[in-house]
Amino acid sequence: MTQFKQLLILTTLLFSLFFSQLTLAKEKYQIDTDKILVTIVLKHQQDKSLTELQDKMDETRFWQSFPPEGMEIESWYVAMGLGQVITLKIHPKDLRRLNLAVEKSAWGAFKTEFYPTYEFRDIAKSIKMKKIAAEQNSKIKQ
Repeated sequence: MTQFKQLLILTTLLFSLFFSQLTLAKEKYQIDTDKILVTIVLKHQQDKSLTELQDKMDETRFWQSFPPEGMEIESWYVAMGLGQVITLKIHPKDLRRLNLAVEKSAWGAFKTEFYPTYEFRDIAKSIKMKKIAAEQNSKIKQ
């Protein structure tokens, strides 16, 4: 009887998980574009002064080659203590070209990190509004 209860509980949990995943899959959070976002973090080389960093960027023609033609800058921030955080909108086929541009022009001045990125602001806003509405509905029912 105990094994039967355990099996029943396990089956119930699996069905619950399966149907909750189906509900999540039905959400209408889609990205309607043929481009992707890529965030690049350029971490300053801490052993170099600002003048040395700028000289290295001039030597590698950073400003002339970054970003490569056809790539859109979505944002470009300086995060003090970290470096530069740049988000670009690119066609997936241009990812290799972007990587090569960074390798050729930023290395030596920066340590680099690449992250595939997506805009979450509107999704977060939608989730928040749904949660607030659900909470208000539950208070009204009480």
